Amino acid sequence: MGRSAPAGTRCEGAGPRGTCWGTALSGPAPAFHHGCDGYPRASRERAAMRWSTGWYGGSGYDRLPRGGRSVPGVEMAWTVNWPPMQVRAAGSGSLAVAVVGACGADDQQLQQSLAAVRSKDWRALTRWPGSYLTIARSGEVLAVIGDLAGQHPVYWRSDGARAWWSTSATALAALDGVPVDPTALAAHLALAQPDVLGQWSLFRSVSRVPTGHLLLIGPEGAGPVRYEAAEYAHVELREAAPTVRAALAEAVGARCDGRPISADLAGLDSTTVACLAAQRGAVAAVTFADARLRDDDLAYAVRTAATVPGLSHHTVPGSSETVYYAGLEDLSALPVTDAPNAYVVTASIKRAVLDAVAGQQSAGVHLTGAAGDAVLSAPSSYLADLLRERQHRRAWQHAQAHARLRHTSALALLRRARPAARTDLAGSLRAASAELRGPARSWVPQAKRPTSWTPLLATADWMSLDVRGRLAGALDVAAEVADGPARLASWSGRQDLVRVGADTTGWREIALAEHGIEVAAPFLDNEVIRACLAVPADQRGTPGRYKPLLGEAFASCGVLPPFVLTRSTKGGFNALAYAGLRHHASVLRHLLGRSSRLAAAGLITQAPVTTMLQCAAAGQPTAQGALHLAVAAEVWLRQLEIAPAWWEVNSRVATV
Repeated sequence: MGRSAPAGTRCEGAGPRGTCWGTALSGPAPAFHHGCDGYPRASRERAAMRWSTGWYGGSGYDRLPRGGRSVPGVEMAWTVNWPPMQVRAAGSGSLAVAVVGACGADDQQLQQSLAAVRSKDWRALTRWPGSYLTIARSGEVLAVIGDLAGQHPVYWRSDGARAWWSTSATALAALDGVPVDPTALAAHLALAQPDVLGQWSLFRSVSRVPTGHLLLIGPEGAGPVRYEAAEYAHVELREAAPTVRAALAEAVGARCDGRPISADLAGLDSTTVACLAAQRGAVAAVTFADARLRDDDLAYAVRTAATVPGLSHHTVPGSSETVYYAGLEDLSALPVTDAPNAYVVTASIKRAVLDAVAGQQSAGVHLTGAAGDAVLSAPSSYLADLLRERQHRRAWQHAQAHARLRHTSALALLRRARPAARTDLAGSLRAASAELRGPARSWVPQAKRPTSWTPLLATADWMSLDVRGRLAGALDVAAEVADGPARLASWSGRQDLVRVGADTTGWREIALAEHGIEVAAPFLDNEVIRACLAVPADQRGTPGRYKPLLGEAFASCGVLPPFVLTRSTKGGFNALAYAGLRHHASVLRHLLGRSSRLAAAGLITQAPVTTMLQCAAAGQPTAQGALHLAVAAEVWLRQLEIAPAWWEVNSRVATV
């Protein structure tokens, strides 16, 4: 859904979504300290992130991506900072396909896929292992297809038959300096669900392709087209297990391309990935082992490495600075990301792990179990789906089991779930809108609030009345066009995945910028997601067995030691979060204080944030997730002011 152009922007040809073209592409750009040439004035030579972009509409484009390389076979498409080995193509001209990223298709498979391109069978181009962007041309139609986990998002700006597309919303905004959309950023902070506003991106006049959709551009214009079902047909856990095992093995194998391999070795998910990689060669396995965590990750890691051939184990000890929020005094030390990124908060911990890897081997691929929780298990909110479907006996049985784990009552869990069972996505959006129009709530832990399709976080209560009102209006509009699944678990599961995928992309930028290491998260691959999410949430999340889908998939196949499969514990980082909140309280007060960009936009107000920081510094219960979101957004807004140059003048057009 488009937004109107920002006030003060020259616009001599607004597109169908309010996009400014014509002289606006080369006109003044006052937002975020951009210069008259359209580029930021400061820090132009900082390490830039990887991104891709392209133009549709003839030769009338007056910009080129700075440092861009043409994509072979696909006209007017470029990649920036992607290594040539990760940009491959087949065909040319009116029949071509290209993949950008870690794609497991070999050259023959790419060539054979041209038949699918010709017949416009776009989904067939998303079935290879790996994480990649697909660009396909069939006659006059161009399809740009991201992944299901948001690691390769797609954005666009169009005016009729002319369009720029990109995997970077920031780059498209930099074409003419359009500013951040405060309402979209408010939705990001208040709900943390990437698809909640559909096609809205974080920038005005830049549209976003929602999850499960592709961007289709032709002579009639540009827009998103769904290629993935909103909800998968159910497959029983036992039946799905072999498919899950094969998909995950292929996902890991796609990264084992001859470069040195390292891997996290901690919880069940990362251990599975590390053991799969060890079947293909040597793996440097690392465990972050801070005494403050008081978990059993290290004990299991040592035992696993002693049992599984190919794993060489390295322990990463904690220190006073391996805590949350460390290193935020100097934002220039963090690479620029395309959106607020959760890993800026835990960067010091990730750096310690990557430093250990770099000390053992040359730059290669680092495997992580990120998103394992999202695809292998499910939160107890699926109880709402059981109630909606009148599976009352099963709902009661599961509620009893969950209640024992949480030291509460089954009735309390079912009461929490009942409101969500009586509505759908559109109804939940309207309810959130009505709540935003009311007074701010006193803080209570999210786990004590009623289950919701679109739960408002504590950050929603920190916003000004004006911002809350504008966000409420946007949610009302979103409710009118909501195209969600029938089950709450399907909606929330997809949102969790896209959020993890976007954050993992930020971690990858940190690893590449500082160590030259490629971070890979096999659980975020399309086929792994499809295989796992086809299993009903109540089977993946059944409380009587820890991650039963993974256990069934790898039972008796020799990949994982038996003691790993029977593990039922999971580490957590709460101790390091509270330590960081105490040790870096002054930095956080400065970031979110009077000079805060969020505060200037009304996205936070001082009183509730100050109170929350005081509680955190005293070790009292705190809205950690809300603080995490706010700090990441504040860092991102400040980084935009010194963002690298994105574009250069197309000299061929300039001289015509």
